[in-house]
Amino acid sequence: MNERALSPLDLDTHAALTPAAARLLFPGTLSQTYFDIAGRSLIAAPVRAALDAHLDMRTTGGDKVAMFALIERTRALYAELIGAAADEVAYTKNISEGLNMIATAIDWQPGENVVLCADLEHANNVYVWLNLRQRFGVEVRALPMRGGVYPVAEMVAAIDARTRLVTACTTSFAPGLRTELAPLAAASRAHGALFLLDGAQSVGMQVTDVDALGADALAVSTQKGLLSLYGMGFLYVRRAWAERLAPMYLARFGVDLGEKGEAALGDFDFRLMPGARRFDLGNYNFLCAAATEASMQLLNRVGMATVEAHNIGLAERLAQGLAELGLPVIGAPTGPHRAQIVMVGAIGDGHDAADDTRMQSLHDHFAANKVKLSIRRGALRFSIHVYNDRDDVDRVLALAGDWVRTTGRAATGV
Repeated sequence: MNERALSPLDLDTHAALTPAAARLLFPGTLSQTYFDIAGRSLIAAPVRAALDAHLDMRTTGGDKVAMFALIERTRALYAELIGAAADEVAYTKNISEGLNMIATAIDWQPGENVVLCADLEHANNVYVWLNLRQRFGVEVRALPMRGGVYPVAEMVAAIDARTRLVTACTTSFAPGLRTELAPLAAASRAHGALFLLDGAQSVGMQVTDVDALGADALAVSTQKGLLSLYGMGFLYVRRAWAERLAPMYLARFGVDLGEKGEAALGDFDFRLMPGARRFDLGNYNFLCAAATEASMQLLNRVGMATVEAHNIGLAERLAQGLAELGLPVIGAPTGPHRAQIVMVGAIGDGHDAADDTRMQSLHDHFAANKVKLSIRRGALRFSIHVYNDRDDVDRVLALAGDWVRTTGRAATGV
């Protein structure tokens, strides 16, 4: 845990940071061992300072011009983070809204299909397509997972001339393994289907380049890897695809009126904003934008290549150590599927409660010792970000070792 308090120098928003120095900016690490970025982030001191500054400004009414400038700075920062252009990024409330924006902007015809692996998607990236099935007769081709990862070959085989969209998560929320995206991107492109990604468990935690991923659209929220608050997200849409999509719902910011004001009404024969900006709606979550600008500046100070290497290195150390204790780590400790999430147990149905009483006992042991993790689909989930360090990992391994020795309940011995 952190050994000193923050100093004013820690709030410098420009100086380069090592992960060790970044950790000192997160006061939440002082009182706990936090392994739950897959649920939500700790808040850093510079983010809290940005929130306070924004609220101070709003106390006297605020400057709307400055607030809109904040929105464009934050949009540009996010675009740079994922290798996109600013006009390929729209604001959303969360990932679910981003997914629905894409789903409802396509002119679906009966008999057309969407290809996915429902076993590995968050429920919100399944219901959106089931809703289209009920409303428009869209066929939902849901392939079962294979060994905790996407059945890539089967999904590729399921894509055909009537496939309008293929969707996957970059890293699954459970069991937390990376997805092999290249074959899915290539097959989608070959059949003219839109390739839509859920980046909840990778953006801000791993290097993200939308071109390298082959993404046509990518939805993300700000409370996880981007180290910010609930209530805001981003939707990337590749420019060529955005120009082919018609938003189901529309507001002034989605209409191109040049330099006219935010309340201006142009001709009834209107033109949509270029790129993804056509999906912007109403006024923005300015408070969360202020927080997210500060949190992305922090990530930039460390550098995403450093962040990813740090996160994956700790995950490998944790996964290997837990496996050596005889605990049922899901997936190989190292290799192409390893992300910053390490899960222990067997995938089942439990949410916040383990299906296996042994795993619930282990979870309760961690909780009693102020280790914050989560349980998803019946298994224990540890998730790592820049504020974690080797001491955190070693503390978890020591606690797990104590539990194994005390209970004699390592998976291999029961």
